[in-house]
Amino acid sequence: MITLLSILVVILLLVILLQYLNMRKHSRQLDYIHHKLERILGQGTHERLLMMSDSPQVQQLLTDLNRLMDINYQGAAQRARLEKSMRSMLANVSHDLKTPLTVVLGYIETLLHDETVSAEEQQRIMRTIHAKAGEVITLMNRFFDLAKLESGDRDITLSRIELGEVCRRNILAFYDLLSAKGAEVEIEIPDEPLYIMGNDEALDRVLSNLLSNSINYGDAGGVLGLKLYADAGRVYIEVWDRGKGIAEGHEDKVFERLYTLEDSRNRDYQGSGLGLTISKRLTEHMNGTITLSSQPYVRTAFTLSFPRQTF
Repeated sequence: MITLLSILVVILLLVILLQYLNMRKHSRQLDYIHHKLERILGQGTHERLLMMSDSPQVQQLLTDLNRLMDINYQGAAQRARLEKSMRSMLANVSHDLKTPLTVVLGYIETLLHDETVSAEEQQRIMRTIHAKAGEVITLMNRFFDLAKLESGDRDITLSRIELGEVCRRNILAFYDLLSAKGAEVEIEIPDEPLYIMGNDEALDRVLSNLLSNSINYGDAGGVLGLKLYADAGRVYIEVWDRGKGIAEGHEDKVFERLYTLEDSRNRDYQGSGLGLTISKRLTEHMNGTITLSSQPYVRTAFTLSFPRQTF
């Protein structure tokens, strides 16, 4: 009996010892996780928690922590990009507002202090002031439009729309301007009606932005094209030209807020950098996508894609 009790006591002590050793091992693992996390968070690195463990619970904890750190790192990277974008946006806004306002102030000072200005010259100055003030108002309206789109405050009601009519209406609106520039126009719109769920006002805004962009930046190519086509599931609108295009590596950036090419800051290529951003947001609100492909002086094309309505 005594022998049996002794054996039981030894077994119990071994169990207690094993449990103690396991607790010590888990404690060391948790200490490692704690100190490693402190170092990663303190230094802001993108390291991962790597540790061998035979405990399923510890393995699951490591997996979850690594996923959480990945999410945190992605959030930090996104915040950094947003801050950079905001700084760039403020610099561009300052430039775009400062230029016309400086002209306005200069002309006002001329009217106030130069009594020799003729009545004809006064009229010319007033027309210039009016035009520059209009530029500022247009720019501010675009800012408000973009802010509403990105905050979800602007409601875009979708209905069944035939895109052929939308395309014809918008290219016709630019016909006089294209004729004045002597540009060749190539239009491909099928007789078959092609339907999507969209918004007339939003589509007019998007196409107007794309056509205006092609006229301003692509007129060196002497041709502008508008093509409407479809496959079994989607409808596509392509606005293209053979102008100077977009350099490689800039294709995605043109849709960023206030992004403009360097030469868009000179008087021949005035632009706020908001038109394509607004076009992208409006297209996405209509469940569509917008892409750009460009080979300078060969073919630069913006392509809108929408789910096709066949019923």
